[in-house]
Amino acid sequence: MISKPIPYGRQHITDEDIRAVIDTLKSDYLTQGPKIREFETKFAGYVGAQYAVAVNNATSGLHLAATALNVKPGDKVIVTSMTFAASANCIRYCGGEVVFCDIDKDTYLMDIRKLEAMLKASPRGTYKGIVPVDFAGYPLNLEEFRKLADEYGLWIIEDACHAPGGYFTDSKGKKQHCGNGCFADCAVFSFHPVKHIATGEGGMVTTNSKELYDKLCLYRTHGITKDPALLHEHHGGWYYEMQELGYNYRLTDFQAALGVSQLERAKAGLDRRHEIVRRYNEAFSGIDGIKTPFNAADAYHAYHLYVIQVADRLGLYNYLHENNVYAQVHYAPLHLMPYYQQLGNKKGDLPVVEEYYEHCLSLPMYPTLTEEEQEFVIEKVIEYIKQ
Repeated sequence: MISKPIPYGRQHITDEDIRAVIDTLKSDYLTQGPKIREFETKFAGYVGAQYAVAVNNATSGLHLAATALNVKPGDKVIVTSMTFAASANCIRYCGGEVVFCDIDKDTYLMDIRKLEAMLKASPRGTYKGIVPVDFAGYPLNLEEFRKLADEYGLWIIEDACHAPGGYFTDSKGKKQHCGNGCFADCAVFSFHPVKHIATGEGGMVTTNSKELYDKLCLYRTHGITKDPALLHEHHGGWYYEMQELGYNYRLTDFQAALGVSQLERAKAGLDRRHEIVRRYNEAFSGIDGIKTPFNAADAYHAYHLYVIQVADRLGLYNYLHENNVYAQVHYAPLHLMPYYQQLGNKKGDLPVVEEYYEHCLSLPMYPTLTEEEQEFVIEKVIEYIKQ
C-alpha cells in the first residue's frame, strides 16, 4: 500500500531551480528585467518560433492572441469542446461568439473533417478563426488545418499548453514542432505547475509575425509604448504613450528565471514521460476494458496527460482515490458548462466529445513519478477492471 498520495501531475523543482530564483531575487530586477527576454529568446529557440512573448498565465496569452488578431463583438470562432475553459473564454473576452466543433474519436483533437463540414455548410465569411488544441500533448497536424484555414480566410490560434516539445511530420517529411509558427498565427503555452515547464503561474505566446509580435508586446503592458519611432509626440526621455487599451499581463523576472532553469531539462522530462507511457502501455496491453492513448508513428506526443478510457469511469475514479491515487478527468465538455449552455449549446450537439467524457480518466503522469508508484497505479487499475 502506498501511503503518500499520488497526484495526476506535479511540478519538479530542483536545487538548480531554487538557486536561479534566489539569484534573480538578489538582482536589480524583479520584473521587466533581463530574465524576461532571456526566457523568451530561449523558449522561441526551443519550439522553433521567431518571436515569443512571456505572460503571467496562458489565459492571458490566449486573450492577447485573440486581441492581436482583432476579434470583435459578433465574430464567430470555432473552438474544440474538449479543452479547458480558457481556450474558448478568450474569444468571449473580446465579445466574439464561440461555436464548438466535435473531436476525432482516436486522437481527441478537433476533427478536421467535421470542421470542414461546418465551414462548407455556412456562407464564406461566417467564421473568422479557429482555436484547435494539442490536447493531452498530442500534436495537431496544423499543415492540414492551415490549408483549410487559408481556403476559408481564417486565422489559427494553436492552444499548445499541453504540448511543448511535441511535433508532427508534415507532407515533406519535416518535423513541425508545436508552437513553431509555421502554420498557426499564434500559439500559446502554459507554465502552470502540472505542465512540462513550471513557473508557478505563467505562459508564453509564440508567433512568426512581426506585426502580431508588436501587438502582443503592446497589449501585454497596458497598451503603452516608449518607442520613439511610434510616439505621436515626444516630450523627453521620460515620455510614454498609451496607444491602445491594453492589460497588465506581465511575467516577473524570478518566474522567468525558474522557467529558464526548467527549460534546460525539458528534453529529459519528455524522455521520462515517454518511459512512463511505455510502462503503462505494456501493462495494459491485452487487458479487456482499457483503451490506451492513440499515437501515430509520424507524431511525437508530449504526454502532458496519459488518458485511458474505461466502461465504469466513476467506479475506477473512486477506487483509485480510496487507494491514494488521485486520477483526474480531462475535461468535462466545455459546451455543456452552464455558461455555454446559456448561449445555446446543449447535450447531444457533439456526440464524440460527450461519449469520450463518459469514459476518460487521466492517470498519474509526471517525470518524478517513481517506478514503485507507477506499479501501484497499474496494479490498482487492473485490480478494479478485473474484479
